[in-house]
Amino acid sequence: MHKDRLHAKEFQSTVLAWFDREGRKNLPWQTEPTPYRVWVSEIMLQQTQVATVIPYFLRFMNRFPDLQSLAEAEEDEVLGHWAGLGYYARARNLRKAAQIVLKDFQGELPADVDALAGLPGIGDSTAGAIVSLSFGLRGPILDGNVKRVLSRHAAIKGWPGEAETVRELWRISESLTPFERVADYTQAMMDLGATLCTRSNPGCDRCPLQAGCLAYRLDLTAALPSPRPKKDMPVRHCLMLVLHDGEGRFYVEKRPPAGIWGGLWSFPQFDSRDELLGWCQLRNITAGLESLPERRHTFSHYHLYYTPLVGRVDPPSGIAESTVGWIKPKDASPFPTPVRRLMLEFDATSLRGTG
Repeated sequence: MHKDRLHAKEFQSTVLAWFDREGRKNLPWQTEPTPYRVWVSEIMLQQTQVATVIPYFLRFMNRFPDLQSLAEAEEDEVLGHWAGLGYYARARNLRKAAQIVLKDFQGELPADVDALAGLPGIGDSTAGAIVSLSFGLRGPILDGNVKRVLSRHAAIKGWPGEAETVRELWRISESLTPFERVADYTQAMMDLGATLCTRSNPGCDRCPLQAGCLAYRLDLTAALPSPRPKKDMPVRHCLMLVLHDGEGRFYVEKRPPAGIWGGLWSFPQFDSRDELLGWCQLRNITAGLESLPERRHTFSHYHLYYTPLVGRVDPPSGIAESTVGWIKPKDASPFPTPVRRLMLEFDATSLRGTG
C-alpha cells in the first residue's frame, strides 16, 4: 500500500506540474466555474469536442444564465438552443434535472456525488467532475479522455465499454485522484486526453506521463484502449416527405419525446411509398412529388438512408394541433440536422418551381 501511495503522489505531482505549465485555464466555463455553468458544460462535452461546444455554451448561457431560467423554459426553446449538438436526450435531461433541483434542492445543485448522479443525465463521472471543478471536492472521474489516459498508462487491455474493464479503470481513477487541488487535477486529466493522449497520433514525446506509461514502454499505444468489438452498423431506410408552400415554409411534425430526434420538429417519415401516399390521401394532398437522391445520416448505432420527396401544397387556413406546423428554416424551432439542411437547400425561389 505504501508503494501504491508513493506512485499516486508521483502521478499527481506530474499531472499537476504539467497543468500549471500547459493546462487549459480560460475556457468559458472555467472563467466563472459556478456549479450550474460547470454542469451545463459537462453535459455538452459528453461525446462532443471542446471547440464545438464553446459557441453553443455561450449562446445557451446567454439565454439560460441560471438554473431557474432553464427549469422554467419551454422544452422547444431548450432544444432549439441545442440543435446541432446532437444526442438531444442530453438537453431534455438537463431541463428535467433543473426542474428537480429547483423543486427538491432549493435551486442549488447538491455538492454530493451520489445526489448528483441520481439526477437525469448525470452519471458518476459527470457528478465527479461537477463536485471537483465547481466545489473543489474530491470526485474521481472516468470520461472518454480519462479512460484513454489510464488505459494506456496502466496498459489495461479490454474495451473500456465492458463492465470488467470499466471497474478496473474506476479503481485506478479512484486510487490516483488527490484530495488537494482536485479541480486542477480533474481538468488536467481531461486536458491530457484531449490534447496529448489522443485517439490517433498521440503526442507521446510531449506527454509528462511518458516515463511511467506502460503502453509507451511496451509499444502498445496504438492498440490501447482496445477498440469496441467490431459489429456491422444496422441500416434503416425511409422516405421523408418535404411539403412546402412555395414561400419558404415547410410542413413539420413534432416527434414523440422518446426515441430518435425526440421532441424535435421533423418532416414526416414513412417506410414505403404506399404508406406515404395513403397519408397524403387522408389529408387531401394531391401535390406531384419529386424524388430527390437518397442521402445518409449516421447515428451512434445505425445508418439512416432517407429519400426526400418534395411537393408544393397550399397550407390549410388554420392548424389546431400543437404537434404540427408550417415553419421557416430561420424559425427557432429545433430541427434535426438533416431536416434543417434540406430546408436550407431549397430557398423560397427554387421551391416555387417544384411540384
